[in-house]
Amino acid sequence: MSKFVEANEKIAEKVVEGYKKIENGVVEGYKKIETGVVEGFEKVSDKCVEVLFAKEGESVEDAKKRLSGKQCNENRK
Repeated sequence: MSKFVEANEKIAEKVVEGYKKIENGVVEGYKKIETGVVEGFEKVSDKCVEVLFAKEGESVEDAKKRLSGKQCNENRK
């Protein structure tokens, strides 16, 4: 009976290792997709601000500050 228990434990260890590899692969894949989506959104957002809202000679960062109202609040202090 002990051989059966040992064999069962070895099988269980291998199954757990396999699931951990699958889990790590899925998590890594999700993180890559998430990073790509966030970076893509930021590029589109920056381009929209540049084309639609930035004044001539104004950087995208400055336009974003102006639009968010942070620049106005800083000037009042």
